[in-house]
Amino acid sequence: VQLQASGGGLVQPGGSLRLSCAASGFTLDSYSVGWFRQAPGKEREEVSCIIVSIGKTHYVDSVKGRFFISRDSAKNTVYLQMDSLKPEDTAVYSCAANDKGCGYSNWYWFGAYWGQGTLVTVSS
Repeated sequence: VQLQASGGGLVQPGGSLRLSCAASGFTLDSYSVGWFRQAPGKEREEVSCIIVSIGKTHYVDSVKGRFFISRDSAKNTVYLQMDSLKPEDTAVYSCAANDKGCGYSNWYWFGAYWGQGTLVTVSS
Protein backbone atom coordinates (compact mmCIF):
# COMPACT_ATOMS: atom_id res chain seq x y z
CA VAL A 1 0.00 0.00 0.00
CA GLN A 2 1.56 3.25 -1.12
CA LEU A 3 0.72 6.83 -2.02
CA GLN A 4 3.16 8.69 -4.23
CA ALA A 5 2.96 12.47 -4.40
CA SER A 6 4.76 14.27 -7.20
CA GLY A 7 4.74 17.38 -9.35
CA GLY A 8 6.26 20.01 -7.09
CA GLY A 9 8.83 22.51 -8.26
CA LEU A 10 9.78 26.14 -8.59
CA VAL A 11 7.25 28.44 -10.22
CA GLN A 12 6.89 32.20 -10.55
CA PRO A 13 4.00 34.03 -8.88
CA GLY A 14 0.91 33.71 -11.03
CA GLY A 15 2.08 30.43 -12.47
CA SER A 16 0.59 26.95 -12.28
CA LEU A 17 1.57 23.48 -11.15
CA ARG A 18 -0.26 20.17 -11.08
CA LEU A 19 0.43 17.77 -8.26
CA SER A 20 -0.31 14.06 -8.55
CA CYS A 21 -1.14 11.56 -5.82
CA ALA A 22 -0.88 8.05 -7.23
CA ALA A 23 -2.01 5.02 -5.24
CA SER A 24 -0.73 1.48 -5.46
CA GLY A 25 -1.86 -1.56 -3.56
CA PHE A 26 -5.38 -0.22 -3.01
CA THR A 27 -8.13 1.51 -4.99
CA LEU A 28 -8.82 5.16 -4.33
CA ASP A 29 -12.48 4.81 -5.40
CA SER A 30 -13.39 3.76 -1.85
CA TYR A 31 -11.48 6.57 -0.18
CA SER A 32 -11.38 10.30 0.36
CA VAL A 33 -8.12 11.95 -0.60
CA GLY A 34 -6.82 15.13 0.92
CA TRP A 35 -3.99 17.44 -0.02
CA PHE A 36 -2.09 19.07 2.82
CA ARG A 37 0.68 21.60 2.97
CA GLN A 38 3.16 22.66 5.59
CA ALA A 39 5.25 25.78 5.32
CA PRO A 40 8.39 26.31 7.43
CA GLY A 41 7.47 27.22 10.97
CA LYS A 42 3.76 26.68 10.37
CA GLU A 43 1.31 23.92 11.19
CA ARG A 44 0.13 21.48 8.56
CA GLU A 45 -2.93 22.74 6.73
CA GLU A 46 -5.50 20.76 4.77
CA VAL A 47 -6.08 22.64 1.52
CA SER A 48 -8.42 20.36 -0.37
CA CYS A 49 -10.20 17.05 -0.23
CA ILE A 50 -12.22 14.89 -2.59
CA ILE A 51 -14.61 12.03 -1.90
CA VAL A 52 -13.40 9.97 -4.82
CA SER A 53 -16.50 7.81 -5.37
CA ILE A 54 -18.82 10.80 -5.91
CA GLY A 55 -16.35 13.54 -6.81
CA LYS A 56 -17.47 15.88 -4.04
CA THR A 57 -14.77 18.42 -3.31
CA HIS A 58 -13.77 20.70 -0.44
CA TYR A 59 -11.33 23.63 -0.36
CA VAL A 60 -9.90 25.85 2.31
CA ASP A 61 -10.90 29.48 1.74
CA SER A 62 -7.39 30.63 0.87
CA VAL A 63 -7.25 28.44 -2.26
CA LYS A 64 -10.85 28.56 -3.47
CA GLY A 65 -11.01 29.54 -7.12
CA ARG A 66 -7.29 28.88 -7.61
CA PHE A 67 -6.82 25.20 -6.73
CA PHE A 68 -8.84 22.37 -8.23
CA ILE A 69 -8.82 18.76 -7.05
CA SER A 70 -9.82 15.95 -9.39
CA ARG A 71 -9.54 12.21 -9.76
CA ASP A 72 -8.74 9.76 -12.55
CA SER A 73 -10.07 6.36 -11.53
CA ALA A 74 -8.39 4.62 -14.46
CA LYS A 75 -5.01 5.84 -13.25
CA ASN A 76 -5.90 5.48 -9.55
CA THR A 77 -4.65 9.02 -9.11
CA VAL A 78 -5.88 12.27 -7.58
CA TYR A 79 -4.61 15.59 -8.89
CA LEU A 80 -4.33 19.06 -7.45
CA GLN A 81 -4.24 21.73 -10.15
CA MET A 82 -2.82 24.91 -8.64
CA ASP A 83 -3.30 28.13 -10.60
CA SER A 84 -2.53 31.77 -9.83
CA LEU A 85 0.09 30.67 -7.36
CA LYS A 86 1.25 33.09 -4.71
CA PRO A 87 4.45 33.17 -2.64
CA GLU A 88 2.39 32.22 0.41
CA ASP A 89 1.53 28.92 -1.30
CA THR A 90 5.14 27.86 -0.84
CA ALA A 91 5.18 24.68 1.24
CA VAL A 92 5.72 20.96 1.23
CA TYR A 93 2.56 19.39 -0.14
CA SER A 94 1.51 15.85 0.74
CA CYS A 95 -1.52 13.69 0.15
CA ALA A 96 -3.42 11.25 2.30
CA ALA A 97 -6.28 8.79 1.83
CA ASN A 98 -8.87 7.84 4.43
CA ASP A 99 -12.02 5.76 4.45
CA LYS A 100 -14.03 8.22 6.59
CA GLY A 101 -14.73 11.19 4.33
CA CYS A 102 -13.62 14.79 3.98
CA GLY A 103 -13.24 16.99 7.02
CA TYR A 104 -10.78 19.22 8.81
CA SER A 105 -10.83 17.31 12.08
CA ASN A 106 -7.78 15.19 12.77
CA TRP A 107 -10.21 12.32 13.33
CA TYR A 108 -10.68 11.96 9.57
CA TRP A 109 -6.96 11.50 9.00
CA PHE A 110 -6.11 9.28 11.95
CA GLY A 111 -5.00 5.99 10.50
CA ALA A 112 -4.96 7.31 6.93
CA TYR A 113 -2.45 6.34 4.28
CA TRP A 114 0.06 9.13 3.69
CA GLY A 115 2.33 9.91 0.80
CA GLN A 116 5.66 11.66 1.05
CA GLY A 117 5.81 15.39 0.46
CA THR A 118 6.64 17.32 -2.67
CA LEU A 119 8.06 20.83 -2.40
CA VAL A 120 6.30 23.73 -4.08
CA THR A 121 8.22 27.00 -4.21
CA VAL A 122 6.56 30.12 -5.56
CA SER A 123 9.15 32.81 -6.11
CA SER A 124 10.37 35.26 -8.71
